[in-house]
Amino acid sequence: MEIAKLGEFGLIDRLTKDLKQQNESTKYGVGDDCAVLSYPDSRVLITTDMLMEGVHFDLTYMDMQHLGYKSAMVNLSDIFAMNGTPRQLVVSLALSKRFTVEDVEAFYEGLRMACEKWNVDIVGGDTTSSLTGLAISITCIGEARETDIVYRNGAKDTDLICVSGDLGAAYMGLQLLEREKAVYYQQLAEARKQRQSGAKVLAEGSEELEFTPDFAGKEYLLQRQLQPEARGDILRQLHDVGIQPTAMMDISDGLSSEILHICKQSNCGCRLYEKNIPIDYQTAVMAEELNMNVTTCAMNGGEDYELLFTVPIGDYEKVDGMEGVRIIGHITRPELGAYLITRDNQEFEIKAQGWNPLRNEK
Repeated sequence: MEIAKLGEFGLIDRLTKDLKQQNESTKYGVGDDCAVLSYPDSRVLITTDMLMEGVHFDLTYMDMQHLGYKSAMVNLSDIFAMNGTPRQLVVSLALSKRFTVEDVEAFYEGLRMACEKWNVDIVGGDTTSSLTGLAISITCIGEARETDIVYRNGAKDTDLICVSGDLGAAYMGLQLLEREKAVYYQQLAEARKQRQSGAKVLAEGSEELEFTPDFAGKEYLLQRQLQPEARGDILRQLHDVGIQPTAMMDISDGLSSEILHICKQSNCGCRLYEKNIPIDYQTAVMAEELNMNVTTCAMNGGEDYELLFTVPIGDYEKVDGMEGVRIIGHITRPELGAYLITRDNQEFEIKAQGWNPLRNEK
């Protein structure tokens, strides 16, 4: 169905008619000029992300449902990175004419799956037209007690540096998808040439090519790229063992960039140990296939949405016993700088080589 058939308000009604509020702080959601929220005894956390087609996602291999799920999770991850609880989501879309009502419904299905997982209410947003493809803007609202909020500026000398999950898998998933996309377009170009020469490779008037991408044994990498998970479960574990991180953020642009953010804002240095950086087996295999250094991928890849945090050294036994958490280094005095210690005990200064969407490409 063409979106124009429903119009803006018809589309909004269709997408939001079954939304159910799950938080007491949601006093009024979709249906008026503003959503109404109430937080009498806590601090309000607000984060927003904009995702642009061709910059942040490629619809050649990203379907709308996965895109909706990922769009929500990257915002929820920011709230968790402040040691907060996400409560509400506001969603704005700019759509070109090539998108159908069913496309947008699939996107919202992904949003709802992510929000239902963490009991988050979708409370409003906006839709408009676009001449350049799909643009997504999502704002997430959360809450936390003042004493519970964890900033980036609290790391202290001798604190332990910890990370959840494993690193580099999302980046390797992207490389895998891009590789198979290139193979597809190469085969499509060859098929077009053959058709022009008289061979019936493509159906008459069709640009479709029977193509099966080679994803065997790499399913985990695809999941990490297409369906990332915000690590609210790690916050629960920290709370259960009685740990309050001194600094924390999520890894969206790469470990190297994020640890330098903490060092800068906390006025400290750090030592990371290459041997301690958690890397999944599939990540290592894919890096070898592509002749890439797996540590470089883990340090700079981005989109892992794992939590990077520091804890006092006195909490060593507690954090060392946590499932899915690895101690990868420690905080030092600022004059000692930020360095990666390799497996053969060489020191390399950490540079911010993670993803930067505004960097000038040469």
